[in-house]
Amino acid sequence: MSRTEPSPASFSLTAARRTRDLDRLAAGTTVDVLVIGLGATGAGAALDAASRGLSVAAIDAHDLAFGTSRWSSKLIHGGLRYLASGQLGVAHESAVERGVLMERTAPHLVRAQPFVLPLTSLTSRRNAALAQAGLRAGDLLRVSAGTARRTLPGPRRLSAVETLRTAPGLRPHGLYGGLLSWDGQLADDARLVTAIARTAAGHGARILTRTRALSVTGSGALVRDELTGQEITIRARAVVNAAGVWADQLVDGVKLRPSRGTHLVLRGSTLPGLTAGLHIPVPGETSRFVLVLPQGDGRVYVGLTDEPVDGPVQDEPTPPESDIGFLLDILNTALDTPVHRDDVVGAFAGLRPLLDDAPDDGSGSRTSDISRRHAVLTSSEGVVTIVGGKLTTYRRMAQDALDAALAARGMSAAPCRTARLPLVGAASPAELAALPVPRRLLARYGTEATALHALGEADPRLREPVADGVETTRAELCWAVRHEGALDESDLLDRRTRVGLVPADRAAALEAAREALGTAAPEPAGP
Repeated sequence: MSRTEPSPASFSLTAARRTRDLDRLAAGTTVDVLVIGLGATGAGAALDAASRGLSVAAIDAHDLAFGTSRWSSKLIHGGLRYLASGQLGVAHESAVERGVLMERTAPHLVRAQPFVLPLTSLTSRRNAALAQAGLRAGDLLRVSAGTARRTLPGPRRLSAVETLRTAPGLRPHGLYGGLLSWDGQLADDARLVTAIARTAAGHGARILTRTRALSVTGSGALVRDELTGQEITIRARAVVNAAGVWADQLVDGVKLRPSRGTHLVLRGSTLPGLTAGLHIPVPGETSRFVLVLPQGDGRVYVGLTDEPVDGPVQDEPTPPESDIGFLLDILNTALDTPVHRDDVVGAFAGLRPLLDDAPDDGSGSRTSDISRRHAVLTSSEGVVTIVGGKLTTYRRMAQDALDAALAARGMSAAPCRTARLPLVGAASPAELAALPVPRRLLARYGTEATALHALGEADPRLREPVADGVETTRAELCWAVRHEGALDESDLLDRRTRVGLVPADRAAALEAAREALGTAAPEPAGP
């Protein structure tokens, strides 16, 4: 396959394109690689394979970023926590992949976010010195990863006055300073996955949502079209299982220990004037913090927990009150005005697909103690499963999984290109700043913001938000149907607007979604 540049239309995911691709596979087309799961890692594996010149089909029982990838902290972080726990390899890998995203592949989606760690009477001078040394070590990780200072400023000590100016809600009593550091923050985690999947499609990958794997072998899978009920066999020379917390349901011999990470959602008015994120130490822990994360839409996330999950894996995990209470308790150790349960307007939880490789010795080790290094497992039939890891390192996880799949099947391909392959919409900050469109659109759509903005210019009704207090416009819902593979109301609400986190907004957004599904046609011509 030649490496000619994809046409703009080839990046569009539509219902019509999905139908064509399924029909071709049902007719007996064999692909080089079948990827199961379209979270960040699965979409990344599809892009890696397609950009190496391989034919690819990538499926998911639900929507793009349905699972863990849409319930993250939206951080692209440099691995400081892993450095503190002695996982040097994981920390360095995180720092490298953060630089790849921020400087080469997705600078339109990831920005530098300041964080403040308040130093209070609850923080001993020794722990403060350790924290400061840790931030300096994190900056050395940035240097070793080759990430420029202009991308991520260096850490520094703040006075008490500077700390309160940056984070006005902190309790001034006992505050003697703060530690300022920087990390990467995504505009939206689901938008990253969408960009990866569309870039894969631009390179020829068949991206098939609402397509459930019923059984998997080393030479393909029996799948069901969840929209029509039709069952077909997808034939493939290599198979990658990237189904996340559901991976062990498809392949024998994979033992997972899911961990629940819960976040709270607060309105910006609850913590007015907050421009930086906060690291709030968890009492009794040396390297564990609760994060306070201001969002571009004015909301604030507070997270996250790390609790083992027993029993069947839910499609959409429900945050328990125990998690909510824990996060509020830690948050309020640092605030002047306490945040109460009634101030929490939403909560969400994601499940980390951690590999349970600990000995069964009854020690009851915590999920927070399990390494975040990803694992690549090859079954006796040659199915390659990728588990563990984190959102930041999705690209490297995908590369390792694909390399293992090719090796297991004795296949060859071109070298990996994804470390320097820009995702759809990518451009430098200077190029984006020159585009005459709202900054909020630039942070989510990059160069495509111009075409999306034109929809609203042509029809002023599309400039209206989908619900009060929600910035997402009706034009964005139409764009999602025309170009991003949104097939129904659920896709539009959960992947595009995040209003599912705030139930009071859902009714109005649902009406807007129904209208978008009816007005998004005509579809662009597909490849």
